[in-house]
Amino acid sequence: MTIGGRPMRQENGAPVDKISLIDNNARNFLQHLRAERGFSQHTWKAYKTDLAEFYEFLRKHYPEKKPEKCDRLIFRDYFSFLSKRGLSRASVIRKVAALRSFFKFLSREGLVEKNPFLYIATPKREKRIPVFLSEQEVRELFEVKGLSVRDRAMLEMLYSAGIRIEELVNLNSSDIDILGGMIRVFGKGSKERIVPVGDKSLKALHDYMAERGEILKNKPSALSGALFLNRDGARISVRGARKTLHKWFLLAGINKKVSPHTLRHSFATHLLDRGCDLRSVQEMLGHKSLSTTQVYTHVTPESLKRVYEKAHPRA
Repeated sequence: MTIGGRPMRQENGAPVDKISLIDNNARNFLQHLRAERGFSQHTWKAYKTDLAEFYEFLRKHYPEKKPEKCDRLIFRDYFSFLSKRGLSRASVIRKVAALRSFFKFLSREGLVEKNPFLYIATPKREKRIPVFLSEQEVRELFEVKGLSVRDRAMLEMLYSAGIRIEELVNLNSSDIDILGGMIRVFGKGSKERIVPVGDKSLKALHDYMAERGEILKNKPSALSGALFLNRDGARISVRGARKTLHKWFLLAGINKKVSPHTLRHSFATHLLDRGCDLRSVQEMLGHKSLSTTQVYTHVTPESLKRVYEKAHPRA
């Protein structure tokens, strides 16, 4: 952790542990996020870091101030400090959101007289079109030579159901209804949703289940109900899945900055391109707000051409 480009140090010269800077109120808030609001580990860690950075800022610039006594002027100074660090707009927005949630918690617990964030506007997000694959690029991905049975099943599931990589690795075999063509997914905040999957994904999954059975047969200690397994018969990790699947993107020769999440973007874009209504896509993606799904309503060249050919009298 740095302030003004230099890591903070104690009087004896030792580096300061940034997490040790937070107080019991912040720790109680973090416990609340995990126990009551069901934050994912990734988001929870990000919020913890965001709080620690704010406490570090106070220690350096306002050592006499406790967070509960901060006013709008201090927060204005802090946000200016963040902007000078060259952070992306998305990072600043998340840090503001972390503090906004923290002070809402403090206000609810009666630990602040007045919530300063009632008078602080949240910066607006930049509306950027997500990176997605064309339908041809998706076909080329699934035609890569050497694509393993398990990895094909994972890629097909990501694209067919539009789920997140964290949701994929957390799937259990009991969450799959192959006959009904549906899967049960636990998304952000442990919110459950039912998502349909296509025939090609079900075929890939059927092939993988036979391979999975052999893995479990040879690994008596692997008693987990996890759907996607690593070589040791344990649930594959998010990191392991990302690393494995990234290899196939490279071998497919996709000339874009892609990740497993790109398949989620592609899923939504292709459904809307082919006439699926926005609210159905919202439900399948597990978005709380329709405005989040609307980022996928961009017009692709393929859909534009179809509309032109259908509408123009001399097309």
